[in-house]
Amino acid sequence: MGIPLKIGAVYGVVKELSQTTDRPLLVAGLLAEQLARQLTAGGDAHAVRTGGSPDDVEALVYVIGDSVTDDDERVLKFARRARVPVIVVAAGREAPPRIPFVLPTDVVRVEPGHGFPVETIARVLARSLGEEATSLARRLPVLRPAVCDRLIDSFARKNGIVSAAVFIPGADLPVLTLNQIRMVLRICAAYGLEVDNQRAPEILATIGAGLGLRALARELLDLVPFAGWLLKGAVAYVGTKALGEATVRYCDSRTKPRRAEASSSSS
Repeated sequence: MGIPLKIGAVYGVVKELSQTTDRPLLVAGLLAEQLARQLTAGGDAHAVRTGGSPDDVEALVYVIGDSVTDDDERVLKFARRARVPVIVVAAGREAPPRIPFVLPTDVVRVEPGHGFPVETIARVLARSLGEEATSLARRLPVLRPAVCDRLIDSFARKNGIVSAAVFIPGADLPVLTLNQIRMVLRICAAYGLEVDNQRAPEILATIGAGLGLRALARELLDLVPFAGWLLKGAVAYVGTKALGEATVRYCDSRTKPRRAEASSSSS
């Protein structure tokens, strides 16, 4: 069986990822310096800034107290107009009942007596930014697990829907495979592994996995002819998710020696 998509399509994905612009994350409001230190732990301190206006940044994480002040509202309004994704961290005793210019799902509550919930903030950032969170994950390791989990879940759901919706045998394979390649390269980029010719083995492995998943789906359809769309969607979802998790393990093993060297040199 031949490769299920044109090399030009793969090259287009690689080129797109290689042209990603590294913009910082802006952390502002109450205790901004403290939260910035937690977000940059083990990473690039220049990936987060705590001053300046909320423009030309990847996202704004804004910390408020018990109420929304006029200054808070002004900053949030500016970010909304600049189309900058905003995550509000409510660090007061009680979260304000209304936070303007921000969706309720983009508000993270700090429980009284607890520190900043960095993992929760990371998950909300990953959901809000989608694939654009890749560059931040590369420079801020604390965001990496949430970003990779979001990438895997997103691409697995996309492939599940595509496979279930396409009834012509084999017509879905190019889309499924390209999505898997995109996911693999995004995860590699999130770990700081350069997206270049050295990633060819990952691409080839992805294409092979896509062909294998399609063959498995055909066998299952022969065994269970009814509800074929559901089986196809399930195979695409589970297979894409498994491939993403395997890629994370691969990238983690490749970067562990680098992290060990960095810690030994700093000690």
